[in-house]
Amino acid sequence: MPVKNRFAELHDDITAWRRDLHRHPEILFETHRTASLVAEKLREFGCDEVTTGIGRTGVVGVIHGRSTGSGRTIGLRADMDALPIHETTGAEWASTTEGAMHACGHDGHTAMLLGAARYLAETRNFDGTAVVIFQPAEEGGGGGREMCRDGLMERWGIEEVYGMHNWPGVPVGEFQIRPGAFFAATDLFEIEVEGRGGHAAKPHETIDTTVVAAQMVTALQSIASRNADPVAQVVVSVTSFQTSSTAFNVIPQKVHLKGTVRTLSPEMRDLAETRMQGICKGIAEAFGATARLDYVRNYPVMVNSEEQTAFAADVARSVSGECATADLVMGGEDFAFMLEERPGAYILVGNGDTASVHSPDYDFNDAAIPAGCSWWAEIVERRLPAA
Repeated sequence: MPVKNRFAELHDDITAWRRDLHRHPEILFETHRTASLVAEKLREFGCDEVTTGIGRTGVVGVIHGRSTGSGRTIGLRADMDALPIHETTGAEWASTTEGAMHACGHDGHTAMLLGAARYLAETRNFDGTAVVIFQPAEEGGGGGREMCRDGLMERWGIEEVYGMHNWPGVPVGEFQIRPGAFFAATDLFEIEVEGRGGHAAKPHETIDTTVVAAQMVTALQSIASRNADPVAQVVVSVTSFQTSSTAFNVIPQKVHLKGTVRTLSPEMRDLAETRMQGICKGIAEAFGATARLDYVRNYPVMVNSEEQTAFAADVARSVSGECATADLVMGGEDFAFMLEERPGAYILVGNGDTASVHSPDYDFNDAAIPAGCSWWAEIVERRLPAA
């Protein structure tokens, strides 16, 4: 089954939706215009039920097949939010909102799932129920977690759930996936170091927090190089180093560090947090300073279910002829919360030779729309075959 002809016919419409979304990016849970547009389209398509306000600003659409005798329900999820980045693409459809842009392709994901929803509502060539899920706040807000807390899976009886992300560097319309751990857990940390400030000409009268914090930054890298199994994956990145002084000749009283930890297993996640506590405490005490570590467990590891991954890959091959094994990704993805609730799979669709996601030069490649829509639709039609 190649790309469905219907999506070639709808390509211009779906592209127009995508570009409209791109012009009007909204961040985190502030996806009010986007959610309104999505809900309006789903009602226009004839969905059997459209519900807003799930996970604060999420939208859920329900489409029953010609028969529901199987009693089965699967969910299809797309993310809607943008990023706080100033766009530099120069595209005709570039962001009209200062300091915000769709730099990760969520506009494309939303448009593709809308296209699939239109097709499924038109044809209903399946036995069961398809639930289309439009989620806010993937980019750090945990919108997937909030939708689950609002009873997403239970309220609509979802048994399996599937997600998709565009991927620059993969040929347009080709797919990649892997079973098991796929995207990393993404934890956040802040470290407050306090010593004794003073004059830069008299360091012996101070407890120099810049020296203490610098030792911590270096020592934290030993978690990956000396504490973790060499074949395990862990990334510890200190991304901010701020002192309480702005003067050239003042040794600061305090230094504030913050950053992120990426891991692919619960065991490595525990190890990283434990070692960070020990390193911060030990180095601070060695210099006569104090240190407080605030470690926040953010997105969990995103784990694809074995059976659903094999099925998703088979569907992808039927659409594009190929589905390669994806590399592990140390970025986070809050579809992980949905996969903790139900079995399912997350797949990558090629965006071609474009700028990387989270770049001000990035844009979703509209040429990927027919393949992405076809995969969504075929997931439903093959997983819930009509009698």
